[in-house]
Amino acid sequence: MRIALGLGCDRGTPAETIAQAVDEALAACGAGTADVAATASIDLKADEAGLLDFAQARGWRIRFYAAAELATVEVPNPSETVRKHTGTPSVSEAAALLVANADKTHLIIEKHKKRGPDGRNATVSIARIPQ
Repeated sequence: MRIALGLGCDRGTPAETIAQAVDEALAACGAGTADVAATASIDLKADEAGLLDFAQARGWRIRFYAAAELATVEVPNPSETVRKHTGTPSVSEAAALLVANADKTHLIIEKHKKRGPDGRNATVSIARIPQ
């Protein structure tokens, strides 16, 4: 199975919280790190230390999309709170679908959230990459 991850997080979220969220989401769909073919997030996170450290530790490159591009993707769980803070109603679901070049029927994990001990949140969505 080839999958794509969409990643979102609060400012200052440590790499450990992001890693836990990703590992939980992968386990929930029976996938492993070797199945990950692509990762993506919003360009507002292009300088997010925890996200960049996490990706580097896993050997993954993250593709960053503009809010306007993410906002064009139909997702099952749009959020007005996310829109207020980022300019798009979805980061993780939309990013996963965009980088997978897939529609929402390929989303196998919708918006898995993890709150770290410091109260900061990470969100992961997983899309199956069409063959």
